[in-house]
Amino acid sequence: MSSSSTRRSNNRTRVKLYTLNEERQWDDRGTGYVTCVAPTRSNTSYSIIVKSEVDGSTLLESQIQLNANYQKQQETLITWSEGEKYDLALSFQEKVGCDYIWENICDVQGKNSSSFLISANNLTNDSAIYESDDNCGESNENYLSPTITLPLVDLSQLHDICNLFSPDKVRDATRRDLLARAIESGNYIRKLIELFHACEDSENIDALHQLYEIIRSIFYLNKSTLFEIIFSDAIIMDIIGCLEYEPQLTMKTKRNHREFLNKKATFKEVIPIGNQELLNKIHQTFRIQFVQDAILPAPSLFEENLLSTMNSVLFFNKVEIVTLLYEDPKFLSQLFAALKDDNLLDEKRKDLMLFLKEFCVFSQTLQQQNRDNFFQVRIQLMRLHRQNYSL
Repeated sequence: MSSSSTRRSNNRTRVKLYTLNEERQWDDRGTGYVTCVAPTRSNTSYSIIVKSEVDGSTLLESQIQLNANYQKQQETLITWSEGEKYDLALSFQEKVGCDYIWENICDVQGKNSSSFLISANNLTNDSAIYESDDNCGESNENYLSPTITLPLVDLSQLHDICNLFSPDKVRDATRRDLLARAIESGNYIRKLIELFHACEDSENIDALHQLYEIIRSIFYLNKSTLFEIIFSDAIIMDIIGCLEYEPQLTMKTKRNHREFLNKKATFKEVIPIGNQELLNKIHQTFRIQFVQDAILPAPSLFEENLLSTMNSVLFFNKVEIVTLLYEDPKFLSQLFAALKDDNLLDEKRKDLMLFLKEFCVFSQTLQQQNRDNFFQVRIQLMRLHRQNYSL
C-alpha cells in the first residue's frame, strides 16, 4: 500500500477523545486511532479501543454496553455515558471512521444473531462503501420497551400533549428515549410548528402558552437527533417564536426574540469567508448560544443535566469553527493585514479586534498543541506587521 493510501486509512480511524468534567465542560484527553475489538472472554462484549498517536498508549478501552445511550451527533461525533458522572465523546477526523464505530455499536445493541460486525480491516479498503443509520438499536429498544403513541397535533389535543411532556415525566431516561423516538418518527416538531402559526395568526394565547411548554420540554429530552431538527435553518426561527410565549409573561412584557435576531443581531463578516459550510456552522452556533443564554430559563441542577447534549453540540461546533479558520492558510494573514491598514476606519478596526478576541476565546477548545501553535502563529504575524494591538 502506498504512503498516501496509508495516510487515508489512518485518517479514517483518527479520533479525538473527550471526557466531561465536573464543571460540565469537555476535556481533551488526546488524539489517537480507534478500533473495535472482539471480546476475549465469553461474558464480555466488543470494546472500543483508542490508542494514542503519540506513544501508542491506551487512551480508552470501553466495552459496548447493551443498554447504554450512545448518540451520534452530526456525522463525526459519538457521545455516551459510562456511569452517572462519566461522559465520553469521540470526535472523528472522517465520517467513515464514525460510521464504522457506529455500526458496530448498532450491531451489539441490536441483539440480532445473524448480524455481523464490520471488520476493522475494511477501513483500509479504498473502495469500501459505508452506511450509517442514526436509528440503530431501535429494534432492540422496541423489543425491550413499549412504545408511546403521541396524540394528534391538533388544537383540541394540546392539553394531552402538554401532560405527556410534564417535567415529572421527562425525568425518567427510558421515557425520554421513547418520547424522542415517537417525535422523530412522526415528523412531530414540524406539525407543532404548523399549529403554532395557526395559533399565532388567531391570537390564541392559551394555546401559545401550551406550545411554549411543549417545545421547551422537547429541549430537555436531550437528544442530538431532535436538536438537529430544532436548529435547522428551516424551523429554528419558528422554534424561537414558540419560546416567546412564556406563560409567566403578559403580552406587554413578551420578549420579541425574532425581531431582535432579524433586525438587530446582524452578522458582520469582517474577513470574507468563502466556505459556506463554515458560515452555516457559525450561524447555527450563534443561534444555539442565543437560545441557551437568552431564551431558556436558568436551569435547575436537574434541567442542566438534561441540556448536556446541547452543551456538547455547542462545544464541538466551536472546535470545528476555530479549526477550519485556523487551518485556512490565508485567513490569519488577511486579518492582520487588515489591522495594519492605516486607512482602516475606527469602526472597522473595532469589529476586527472584537472578532480576534472571540477567535482567541474559541481557540481554548483546541488541543493543547494546536492551541500553542495558534498563539505562536498569532505572535509571529503581529511581529511581522510591526503593529501594537490591544484586546
